[in-house]
Amino acid sequence: MSEETWKAVEQYFVNLVVRPDAVLQAAAAAGEAAGLPPIAVTPNHGKLLMLLGQAIGAKRILEIGTLAGYSTIWLGRALQPGGRLITLEADAKHADVARKNFVRAGVSEVIELRLGKALETLPQLSAEQRGPFDLIFIDADKENNAEYFRWALKLSRVGSLIIVDNVVREGHVIEAATRDKSVQGVRRCNEAMAAEPRVSVTALQTVGSKGYDGFSVALVTS
Repeated sequence: MSEETWKAVEQYFVNLVVRPDAVLQAAAAAGEAAGLPPIAVTPNHGKLLMLLGQAIGAKRILEIGTLAGYSTIWLGRALQPGGRLITLEADAKHADVARKNFVRAGVSEVIELRLGKALETLPQLSAEQRGPFDLIFIDADKENNAEYFRWALKLSRVGSLIIVDNVVREGHVIEAATRDKSVQGVRRCNEAMAAEPRVSVTALQTVGSKGYDGFSVALVTS
């Protein structure tokens, strides 16, 4: 199968079950206009995040890696009444674009964006006892994925979902001798999740407009 077929099938499902959404399209366009990297989740992946949040009745959501806030808006729509979402972003330019997108999307009142490196803001959340979170989405720099997962587990409860994006890296994840730091970070995280007795985890490969990649989902069981 060709990449053109992957994209066409993805668009078929987006048109059929996701459908055009002016707010999300504007958020994506704002990120592109600001020169942000085109690495946000796809529309069908975004809706999957929303459905998972709705399925577990999420009232507290944590996102590690905001970018332009496209996935954040999807997750914000999953919140139960009275719910709250905290998203962590290291880049001030990304944060500025995201905040404007949140206002345009009408979700700014339920979203708290914290600017700073996640490995500095995560301990702050723990100290402030902001958890436990019902759903945690990890989609930031891949080198630190294993540490993000460990913090996510600390900030979780039994029944929480931890979702990690970009775990396949165009298939390079199987290269144990790789020198690519992002792939090394993804491998460390995958291994940490697989070895952690407090979670039940699976991973899926995906193809589409973002090429060949995948994501992991962990359920906190104890």
